[in-house]
Amino acid sequence: MQRARKVLMAVAVLGAGAGVGSALFALVTPGELQKQEMLKEMPEQDPRRRDEAMRNQQLVMATLQEAATTQENVAWRKNWLVGGGRSA
Repeated sequence: MQRARKVLMAVAVLGAGAGVGSALFALVTPGELQKQEMLKEMPEQDPRRRDEAMRNQQLVMATLQEAATTQENVAWRKNWLVGGGRSA
């Protein structure tokens, strides 16, 4: 009987903890309007930032393509914008 009481008490405590945790999570989670406002403020929404990220991605892809077609170790270049097998 005492063992059953301990088990029920443990289940009740764990259930109460899970209930409190779920309630706190529901209170803290932002609503749909707040999510949309947060998305508007993200740096990826700025056109200049997007253009800069796209240019950076193009440079990385061009470097990877060149590295795949040459025997030169392009990682040792001092200026990655200069291609054609010469170090600047």
